[in-house]
Amino acid sequence: MTREPARLLVLVSGSGTNAQALLDACADPAYGARVLAVGADRDGIEGLARAHRAGVPTFVERLRDHRDRHAWDVALRDQVARYEPDLVIGAGFMKILGSAFLDRFGGRVINTHPALLPSFPGAHGVPDALAYGVRITGCTAHFVDAGVDTGPIIAQRAVEVRDDDTADSLHDRIKVEERAMLVDVVGRLARQGWRVQGRQVRFGDVR
Repeated sequence: MTREPARLLVLVSGSGTNAQALLDACADPAYGARVLAVGADRDGIEGLARAHRAGVPTFVERLRDHRDRHAWDVALRDQVARYEPDLVIGAGFMKILGSAFLDRFGGRVINTHPALLPSFPGAHGVPDALAYGVRITGCTAHFVDAGVDTGPIIAQRAVEVRDDDTADSLHDRIKVEERAMLVDVVGRLARQGWRVQGRQVRFGDVR
């Protein structure tokens, strides 16, 4: 029996290059997924414009429009729930998802991080790795849990640190690997399914 394309909801906060990579991949029916909508925490960003150009619905849920972070989290959850996604993809989404959102979508939210977790979590993974003097860093795709970059790891890719690297030059090379990794991971999850055993993510149908 042919598997239906996985339903993706993509969240962005900026230029949307990762979202564009997913939109491009989903144009191929063999990829096994389609983007239902692109949501953002800011308006007027290129990530939303990319979705508009692709004919994909968008929505914006701004933190400042709500009385507190929990109210925003509930509103974002409700917006996303309207689309009934199989996977929620953080594609450069710069807000931490709270308990209301994760109670509804936990185990189906994917994020990427520009370091080899569990090393260098948080917002400064690239400069932290560079300052520490590592010779190899990279990027990680993981499921999101209640911690900061602590969820089960799906995939990782290594990037060599060069002697003349700055945080910007290193991050630029990591971003190239990050986009490719995200497209590969989402496609595999969509086509093959997955299961999580402890902290181990295994591709393949859940039995």
